[in-house]
Amino acid sequence: MKILLAGESFITTENHTKGFDFATLGRYEEVGTPFVKTLQDLGMEVTHLQNHIAQLTFPDTVDELAQYDVVILSDIGSNTLLLHPEMMFKCVIKNNRLYAIKDYVLQGGGLLMIGGYFSFCGFEGKARYGMTPVADVLPVKIMNYDDRIDSPEGVSPVIVDKSHPIVKGIEEPWPRYLGYNYLEERPGTHVIAMIKGSVGLAAGEYGKGRSVAFATDCLPHWALPEVLEWKYYSVFWKNIIEWLTEKK
Repeated sequence: MKILLAGESFITTENHTKGFDFATLGRYEEVGTPFVKTLQDLGMEVTHLQNHIAQLTFPDTVDELAQYDVVILSDIGSNTLLLHPEMMFKCVIKNNRLYAIKDYVLQGGGLLMIGGYFSFCGFEGKARYGMTPVADVLPVKIMNYDDRIDSPEGVSPVIVDKSHPIVKGIEEPWPRYLGYNYLEERPGTHVIAMIKGSVGLAAGEYGKGRSVAFATDCLPHWALPEVLEWKYYSVFWKNIIEWLTEKK
């Protein structure tokens, strides 16, 4: 099983002020490692394109994407995929990678979007997937405003369709998260779990392919340590990948 994961990284710039003096410090944070290892331990071959790499090298054709059984977008805004630097700064015509993702699903691919500050609509609306072709092949209605629901008290998804294969073998209660993206139900899809009146987990079929939307995180910061230690953590992702790649 070949997986393409895009996102789950960031670069931090800090100003340290010490009296009269200050220093600007920068560091790179690749936060996706535990999730990548979970998939690899399940026997999957994972290509991880961190955000700054994905902006340059994410596939822009269906043929390139078709090398992968599942594409996962996790905390990577649509602009990172849409605005290639050669197009932005050198006026070079490029293929639209968001259309490529849509066509990849319609032609039989599997797509998973995982929640975060730059998933769905995201922080200050900057992820903005609801205004892109990817929205056509996601099983949820995406808002057109900042959809984050930060929850310092901790919230847990609640399964509403226990018959769905994605939650097979998973017992509640679900662990707690520090937030999620607010999503609404889309007609013709399967809502599997809710988070406080918002769609927490949904699945849908589009053309020959399938997609899944998970409204909260696979890693910190929304995912507390108890999420990564959850005994069903790997089972959950395994179930999703298997459903996305199941022959119809």
